[in-house]
Amino acid sequence: MKIVFTGGGTGGHFYPIIAVAQEIRQLVRDEKLIDPTLYFLAPDPYNRGILYDNAIIYRKVMSGKQRTYSSFLNLIDKFKLVLGGVQAVWTVFWIYPDVIFSKGGWGSVPVVFAGKLLGIPIVIHESDSAPGRANQWASKYAKKIAISYPDAADYFDKSKVALTGNPVRNEIEQPAVEGGHEYLGFEKTIPTLLILGGSQGARFINDAIIDVLPQLLERYQVIHQVGKANIQEVKDLTDAVLLNSDNKDRYKLFDYLNDLGMKMAAGASQLVISRAGSTIFEIAAWNKPSIIIPITDTNNDHQRKNAYNYLRSGACIVIEENNLTPEILESEIDRLFDDFTKLEEMSQSAKGFYKKGADKLIAKEIISTLIKHES
Repeated sequence: MKIVFTGGGTGGHFYPIIAVAQEIRQLVRDEKLIDPTLYFLAPDPYNRGILYDNAIIYRKVMSGKQRTYSSFLNLIDKFKLVLGGVQAVWTVFWIYPDVIFSKGGWGSVPVVFAGKLLGIPIVIHESDSAPGRANQWASKYAKKIAISYPDAADYFDKSKVALTGNPVRNEIEQPAVEGGHEYLGFEKTIPTLLILGGSQGARFINDAIIDVLPQLLERYQVIHQVGKANIQEVKDLTDAVLLNSDNKDRYKLFDYLNDLGMKMAAGASQLVISRAGSTIFEIAAWNKPSIIIPITDTNNDHQRKNAYNYLRSGACIVIEENNLTPEILESEIDRLFDDFTKLEEMSQSAKGFYKKGADKLIAKEIISTLIKHES
């Protein structure tokens, strides 16, 4: 048995793939099936260590991105897409998997094209309320389409659609119950914020936090994850801002939080500030109240739609970028911490929003599709 995974080059594509791959391994053991060989085909491996830990073989397949605005890069990327298609057909032919699972993004297009051409069944998953163009295109050839938000069904053939929720890896699904404060060097009696800026569109959040950081640290402890591309700039700025602060030890800056660090940070925090990508489902899995700040001008405006879908559950508040100022962000943080009942209600709403077992539902469908294809 062979399964190919593919997806664009973001954590929102990569980490759900890992969660599904882990569940496939577990299902195979439980059902006493032949252990499948798993492949990840994409322009880059994203995280070689995690692929290695999960015995997933990486094969490079180039791709190009077609932007919605005029750019010379679109012309270059058209050639990359064509070359990627040829490369994908060759690679997929020699692997000849029983099923392809795609998480979307332009990195997945050549592989889905190859699967269609070679008659290999395709299963896709859409994390957002409104799909990207890659998944909208791939849906025409998919046997099954898993979605995270009910609204996404409007964009697909409903006879193929199943509402599964979004997979969250076992390693970070449950926050650490104990040890988080000790791990971070924090006091248990001081409220803690977890800010997940990441690397995509993080500048708005980072700038707002830095502008009010000394004031925030008078009342809170702050865990700030900013992404590898931003770490040096943010470190230089926060070092300057906190030079004479008596509370500088209440601030912990990270470029990246590994699995242990994320579990500890989630366990120690009482409020999360984040963008509106698939991280929403991790926050919901942790049952944490949140402030969600969607990226402006995403494809199909999917981040705003994600944010307001989550808002309707009662688990978060939303601040749009055009309304985001340091003062408003600080005020909203204070307002929430001044209302313990509100925080508790948001926590319960997050718990109700999260659909546990999305990885298992998707893995079962992949195995079912694989068995049908083999027979």
